[in-house]
Amino acid sequence: MICVENLTKTYNTVRAVDGISFNVQQGEILGLLGPNGAGKTTTLRMLTGFLKPTSGSIHVGDLSIADHALEIKKALGYLPESAPLYHDMLVYDYLRFVAAVRGMDAPRREDRIREIAGLCGIETVMHQPIGILSKGYKQRVGLAHAMIDDPDVLVLDEPTSGLDPNQIVEIREIIRRIGKAKTIIFSTHILSEAEATCDRVLIIHRGRIAADSSTVRLKETLGSRSQVHLTLRQADPDEARRELSAVPGVAGIEALEPADGQVRLVLACRPGSDPRADIYGRIRRTDWVLLDFHQETQSLEDIFRELTKES
Repeated sequence: MICVENLTKTYNTVRAVDGISFNVQQGEILGLLGPNGAGKTTTLRMLTGFLKPTSGSIHVGDLSIADHALEIKKALGYLPESAPLYHDMLVYDYLRFVAAVRGMDAPRREDRIREIAGLCGIETVMHQPIGILSKGYKQRVGLAHAMIDDPDVLVLDEPTSGLDPNQIVEIREIIRRIGKAKTIIFSTHILSEAEATCDRVLIIHRGRIAADSSTVRLKETLGSRSQVHLTLRQADPDEARRELSAVPGVAGIEALEPADGQVRLVLACRPGSDPRADIYGRIRRTDWVLLDFHQETQSLEDIFRELTKES
């Protein structure tokens, strides 16, 4: 459906997007993740034809954005981070205006406005000025704007930015419902949102792709590393390290600052291994007192921080 190849955008000496390539399949929900300044918004602006790439290509279907920008824009619905709403207009009047600008036939407009109002949950505010609406309802009106002419592709830039937790859940549910029939690309730095909504995530850091996979697959591959934390009493630190480093599946041992005469160790496990039973077996053969024994695995947040850390 969408094919991006070697996409680059340079502002003077700053390379905001640095040769990224990816595909988006029809009916897929793709999340662009990354810290502030990673290049997410710049990428979306080039996808929608708002910005011209410095180099690289973008194809939507068989159309190139370099040669068919207007046709591609007609096939896209775009919600920027700050929705371009006319605050002095009533919601109903605004959607009628947008439908007319998008070239929708007059007989179809009324039915489509009612349909989109129900989908976005704005029926109760249709005759209120946009300016008095809450941030959450303004985002819903922005979504209705992006979808008014039933585009095949939706591009949403930080659609839940600035919303409270309840509003985030509501917008997320709307995106999920829309995604059953549309191809959606949206940017976010809220990892729980991507995990709950996306079929696939693209993690961008400093303009480059750091990871491209489903959240489940990311955790299986990059999050497979785990650590076992131990707190021991009546144990010699050097002896404990020698004994436990011989356990199969233990890649390394770090000694934490001791407290109250206790030995505190962190055992790094090899990817795909779970040496807890063998660790416990070694401890049982000694006279050490085991005070704490727990395993920690990498969460999606840990993976995200590791992939986007400055070093």
